[in-house]
Amino acid sequence: MTTATIGILGGGQLGRMLALSGYPLAIRFRIYEPSLEACAGIVAEHRVGAYDDWEELQRFAGGLDAITYEFENVPLETARFLERYVPVFPPSAALEAAQDRIAEKQNFVRLGIPTPDFAAVTTPEELGAAVTHIGLPSVLKTCRMGYDGKGQFVLRTPDDVQNAASQMDGTPYILERFIPFERELSLIAVRGRDGACVFYPLTENYHREGILRLSLCPAPNITRSLQSKAEDYLRVLLASLDYVGVLTVEFFEQDGHLIANEMAPRVHNSGHWTMNAGCVSQFENHVRAVAGLSLGSTTPRGFAAMVNLIGTLPDISAVLSLEGAFLHLYGKEPKTGRKIGHINLCADTPAQRTELVERLNDLIAVK
Repeated sequence: MTTATIGILGGGQLGRMLALSGYPLAIRFRIYEPSLEACAGIVAEHRVGAYDDWEELQRFAGGLDAITYEFENVPLETARFLERYVPVFPPSAALEAAQDRIAEKQNFVRLGIPTPDFAAVTTPEELGAAVTHIGLPSVLKTCRMGYDGKGQFVLRTPDDVQNAASQMDGTPYILERFIPFERELSLIAVRGRDGACVFYPLTENYHREGILRLSLCPAPNITRSLQSKAEDYLRVLLASLDYVGVLTVEFFEQDGHLIANEMAPRVHNSGHWTMNAGCVSQFENHVRAVAGLSLGSTTPRGFAAMVNLIGTLPDISAVLSLEGAFLHLYGKEPKTGRKIGHINLCADTPAQRTELVERLNDLIAVK
């Protein structure tokens, strides 16, 4: 497929960046997003409709060569419906595996990918039994939905357990053993239609209030064996799902070992640094995979950092005056807790990268 029209379910910033990355390849895009205010709507044809409007979805699919999605909470029924008319990548099986945390963890276990001990809980009695088995501290998460720390509660004491139990209303939860990790890492992989796989370097991530604030890639002090182990895990996972596109797995590192936290069947916030670091970006590689094109280089030229802009805009002129800084704004109105853009930093050495992050910190108060 040398030219194509690709549909994207969802019209947020990830859909926006996917479209922008594909235009140099002469690929066209059509967005399907219920909101009229979708920030991707100004860079691609925008079809407005509900995710259960089957007639509108069928019209959306007309003339498309493939469909992808920019967030993992696309209704599974929507993806399965569209698969009747157009290839959907990643396939609905991957979407299904990522939407339920129990199924996700069970899949990790089946494939031999280390993950925290876990148990499904729906009632206060099940929570009590799970805590007895797993112990404290532990983390209680909703099985479905939830991102950027939403729907997650750390249970450290019996009072925390009692408080959580009193709020249970039949919603399915997963209880996971709390991992006292040294750091959080993510690995972004891409698999083509022909089964070819490429991997970006492991990225170190820093969160605050459940939201990613800073990513460093390549992550400091990563051994070749740790990178290879992460790639082995994702290669098995990709093959098991007959995957096409970008897949991200977030890991905890503990005592030199990787423990899988969760997967995201889409381009990922921790990979935004790829837009300016000299390699083919995660967005372009996702588009290439979906369109059936050869995958590109994932090797960065130097050392990159990504800083999310949450809630407020910095002094744009000051940021642009910082050598090695690249500003990406999403066209979204500032709002508390909202991702409205990011800044990529590119440096020749780890020390220069650290200096750039510190200088940017002085400008925008990144903590």
